[in-house]
Amino acid sequence: MTIQLFNTATRRLEPFTPVTDGHAAIYVCGATVQGSPHLGHMRTAVVFDQLRRWMLYRGYEVTFVRNVTDIDDKILAKSVEESRPWWAHAYHYFQEFTAAHDALGVLRPTYEPLATGHMTEMFELIGRLIDAGHAYHALDGSADVYFDARSWPDYGSLTNQKLDDMAAAEDAPLRGKKDPRDFALWKAHKDGDPLTASWPSPWGRGRPGWHIECSAMSTKYLGPEFDIHGGGLDLRFPHHENERAQSNAAGDAFARIWMHSGLLNVDGDKMSKSLGNSIFALDVLADHDPIAIRYALSTAHYRSVLDFSESLVDSQASALERFGNFLTRAREILGEDAPPAPEVADGYQGRVAEVPDEFAAAMDDDLSVPKALSVAFSTVGDGYRLLESADADRAALARTVAELELMLDVLGVNPLAANWTTASGTDSTAEAGLRVLVDELATERLAAKQAKDYARADEIRDLLTRAGVQLEDTPGGYRYSLKG
Repeated sequence: MTIQLFNTATRRLEPFTPVTDGHAAIYVCGATVQGSPHLGHMRTAVVFDQLRRWMLYRGYEVTFVRNVTDIDDKILAKSVEESRPWWAHAYHYFQEFTAAHDALGVLRPTYEPLATGHMTEMFELIGRLIDAGHAYHALDGSADVYFDARSWPDYGSLTNQKLDDMAAAEDAPLRGKKDPRDFALWKAHKDGDPLTASWPSPWGRGRPGWHIECSAMSTKYLGPEFDIHGGGLDLRFPHHENERAQSNAAGDAFARIWMHSGLLNVDGDKMSKSLGNSIFALDVLADHDPIAIRYALSTAHYRSVLDFSESLVDSQASALERFGNFLTRAREILGEDAPPAPEVADGYQGRVAEVPDEFAAAMDDDLSVPKALSVAFSTVGDGYRLLESADADRAALARTVAELELMLDVLGVNPLAANWTTASGTDSTAEAGLRVLVDELATERLAAKQAKDYARADEIRDLLTRAGVQLEDTPGGYRYSLKG
């Protein structure tokens, strides 16, 4: 069955038809690193991580790009409030986002470009827009450059709006604009801003507008036409509308499918700064098992509003315990006959089972994760009946284990996966650091074994053992757990 995805641009389900056969090119708007990540950011990260894992299972080679906006009005303002240089401020919160993503089992992107590292690409794109008559120097003679919204008849089509019904763009004052809806491509350096937060450009010293950054970075890494552009629903307008307009106006086909994850409510109310009900990811991770948080973020269809609460996380414990207990008992019974664990790192190429047809149908139907989870529950029920049978069919039990672990791993909620088998209840940043350390040592050990340096391989295993880390070789590499 072909993967069907809801395209926000056309407002209908469409078959996934990649630009390049066998390859999926995905760009997701990442963090503007002005402050700590909240659970809305994490929901978006989990949604597109599940999409990526499913694409890998379906046999696609995936290039996954998630950018970092590390220069912005808000970053400059917040850095002053917190009394640190803007670049140090951005880096600090970039690290917080990385720690939260790692703690929730979100795969690292193929590329994670920083806006500040792509000025040349932005200059070139802005120049193309000026040459094509879709951008202009500010009317007041400043270094500002604006996109001419009226010059592009298709402007507003992503969000189904007419230009005259739109509010004025709030990213720059009206003084240099032809039309209030014109948005900034390049922003002149302002007195009072750090000189380090500006760059020399063909139009004068300044810094980029928000929207041009993503257009320049996405096309650099994925080409002028790519498969999927994603982000949270709050980015549809103005960010994605403006990205699409400027890229198309410059002559790039840009994204074929636009995907947006739904908003997150907190105890029935929209999460917002004005209500003071924002839930920060690292706070929740300090109090709850990360896999339970990820599971909770998966309980509603990605396009739906998710009503999040502490009790929602707590309620996932029994479901995860049911999965974990079955898999642990079944593997103990099977012993050496237990199937190898699925490996997302190899794109599931070494899998020994296929997911059930009902699970595949749910995932192919616009990433219907709640339906896919119901299939996993049905499978674990069948598995428990096998365990309770006096003459259990070992082959059937092994097949059930392989299918269930594969389904759960595609969703990123397999309790036996290596990233979840570290001690729970400890600081999430420490857990992320431990995984990095173990990964480095385990990779070095595998390299030593391949080089037949068995003394070094044994030395590394002994070192990890003394540190309380139990390392187990698997057909796809290794898994580890902490003693106790």
